Amino acid sequence: MTEDERTSRATAFLEQIASRHSCRSFSSEPVASATIEAAIRAAGSAPSGANRQPWHFAVLSTPGAKTALRVAVEEEERNFYGGMGGSEWQGLLRGLGTTAHKPYLELAPWVIIAFGITRGVDDSVPNPYVTESVGIACGLLLTALHEAGLATLVHSPTPARFLNRLCRRPGNERPIAIIVVGHAAEDATIPEAAALRKPLDQISSWL
Repeated sequence: MTEDERTSRATAFLEQIASRHSCRSFSSEPVASATIEAAIRAAGSAPSGANRQPWHFAVLSTPGAKTALRVAVEEEERNFYGGMGGSEWQGLLRGLGTTAHKPYLELAPWVIIAFGITRGVDDSVPNPYVTESVGIACGLLLTALHEAGLATLVHSPTPARFLNRLCRRPGNERPIAIIVVGHAAEDATIPEAAALRKPLDQISSWL
């Protein structure tokens, strides 16, 4: 591959991924499980500290599981927006259209919950760089889903330990993120504040 070809491919990917935005309005249009499986396998190819691969993805698709998730998440979100989140944090969210109301948790066909495995069940040695490793894996997951033409939303409730109970995951796993997956609703919009992207000179330095 020539340098021109490399640049062309990198630029084409930039143009494709630049169209990715968080979606808060989903349709109920189904998505094949094979698509979700392929995206999770792509996430599993991520680099990780000491190659421990400290991630687990709990996949919710049944109405009962998604309803239970919505009820639990909205309870925590009401506490957050009721004051527990703090005025500074809530100020950062202003203009993004976020509320305690999360209907998409039931409406979207798939919800993936990423957990970080802090250590093996019978392992006294903790896994290194769990948050960083799972974060990279989630980035690959989001990219794969976007390449498949799907819309996504990342949500991280605080506190989040209720997700262990809901997903029947052991105590050595820590919830990292809820990723909602599906097709954007026809009337889905992107808030102006969410469409902003920092320019290259603000996100990089060249030495």
